[in-house]
Amino acid sequence: MCRIAGIVNRSQSTGSLKEAVKQMCSVLQHGGPDDEGMFSSEENHLVLGHRRLSLIDLSSAGHQPMSYADNRYTISFNGEIYNYLEIKDELIKKGYQFNTHSDTEVILAAFAAWGTNSFEKLNGMFAFALWDNADGNIYLVRDSVGIKPLYYALTKEGLVFASEVKAFKQIEYLQEENANWKVYLMAYGHLPEPVTTLKNVNHLPKGTYLKYKVSTGEHTLETFWKYSYIEKIGSRDEVISLVREQLNKAVQRHMISDAPIGVFLSGGVDSSLIALLASNNGQKDLTTLSLFFDDEKYSEKKYQDIVQKKLVGHQYQHLLNGKEFNEYFSSVIDVMDQPSCDGINTWFISKYAKESNLKAVLSGLGGDELFGGYPSFNRIKYALLLQKLPNKLLHSTQYANSKRLKRLSYLAIPGPIGLYLFLRGQFVPGEIAAYLDISEKEIFNILQAEPWVPNIDYLTAKNQASWIETNLYMQNQLLRDADVMSMAHGVEIRVPFLDKDFVNLMLHVKSNIKYGGTTPKQLLIDSFKDILPEEIWNRPKMGFSFPFKQWLSEHAQLKELMTGNGNKSRENYQQFISGHLHWSQIVTLLLLQKKDS
Repeated sequence: MCRIAGIVNRSQSTGSLKEAVKQMCSVLQHGGPDDEGMFSSEENHLVLGHRRLSLIDLSSAGHQPMSYADNRYTISFNGEIYNYLEIKDELIKKGYQFNTHSDTEVILAAFAAWGTNSFEKLNGMFAFALWDNADGNIYLVRDSVGIKPLYYALTKEGLVFASEVKAFKQIEYLQEENANWKVYLMAYGHLPEPVTTLKNVNHLPKGTYLKYKVSTGEHTLETFWKYSYIEKIGSRDEVISLVREQLNKAVQRHMISDAPIGVFLSGGVDSSLIALLASNNGQKDLTTLSLFFDDEKYSEKKYQDIVQKKLVGHQYQHLLNGKEFNEYFSSVIDVMDQPSCDGINTWFISKYAKESNLKAVLSGLGGDELFGGYPSFNRIKYALLLQKLPNKLLHSTQYANSKRLKRLSYLAIPGPIGLYLFLRGQFVPGEIAAYLDISEKEIFNILQAEPWVPNIDYLTAKNQASWIETNLYMQNQLLRDADVMSMAHGVEIRVPFLDKDFVNLMLHVKSNIKYGGTTPKQLLIDSFKDILPEEIWNRPKMGFSFPFKQWLSEHAQLKELMTGNGNKSRENYQQFISGHLHWSQIVTLLLLQKKDS
């Protein structure tokens, strides 16, 4: 797991480009603390940079950027390829040779063998830049689920890319701010792809590669992998057998590492299952990491204890209290790349992973999205009915006295965006308009402009919920927060539920099987009832949260910032203290204040 950056700019010398990429990589050092490297092509005014976190082939042979085939191909790679050994065997049979034990070299050899068709063969989380010196093209490539981030800018000067947006701050001609990012942050609680805080910097879409001709600047975006909901597996017994088989294989693949690896154990169904499967798959000295709290309303320690008794190895539990939270909260906010109202929990658990000498951890992220673990899976049918009301009527709810009724106005935005904002939106349009001093009409125009999403009306209601949670919530908030907050400590988070083969399987299961039952995620529970303790699944869902309301109320710097920036901020802070603003909303407003200060 690493961080990458690079520039193509024919108007600048290679020396100045190398200095700029070096500065970009310095900004990204936290995500690649073990090694650094740089490749340059003076003739093509191209520089690739790399910061390394060593997990597979820890030797110097894994150094990047890495070249192959007499230096025709060069790559700067961030991620892990879990099926690289199978691909490597296939390539060896075709006559390809290898000098390292790394998955990086396998990507290069695969591209030499199959060109861009090689990308769809990769099962893993990845973002990489691959330079073909013979045809003069550079390829930016991102994994099929979008687990690893990759941002890029195309301008008249050329191409710039990096793993985090903060790296672009080193590029003088890319500093123009996106005028609408604050609207998106207040509506979503994060910035939905492709929106970033910078006008000309975008996300590379998942399952996509950008092909860029260095000599001319010509470029194309091509999709190499796209998941589809095709309901064709309708036997529950068959599905249970397949879920058991494929999730076991996914966990096995995700345990590949030459460095210590552990599991985040919250005590919920998903993380408990990943820990148990990892232990059952031969990881006898498994390390688990857990957070717990003095306040029993939030603490899941008793459930963590139940699972830990079934494991062999090192189990670390850390009591997080308000004093420690307040000590580090400002640091958490400072390491954010793109603003987000969440991810704070991941920062703390990653900090403890680092202190426990772990470089990689498994997470249960993705289970709720695939198996129907969120309230939205039950609420979606009502949202779909309400969205059919006349647009004029939906817009009129802006003037209602109840915030709950005001939220209905989001359904005037057609398709998945309206549904998502109705189900998960942070502030209603009127609140955003008042805070940013713009009209509600402008708010609606901005929110309808981006992101572009496909029509999903043909899906069953619960598959629509799954699509929304996967492609909007998980994609734009959970995965991004997990990546940034873990890599701030030089720790990699792996997500077996999002294994390419496993996701593909679940999208082919019929809705009545996948979401059936009296308990959320009944299918997943029934698939592993032989190893999953009943106390873990037969209880109310708690989620992975903190006593945020109390702790943030006690945070002196938050109070100082929010009460020292005019009447509007003071009013919002008082609303938070009185319980009329959720903690995630006050974090969002804090991020807006810090950006303006």
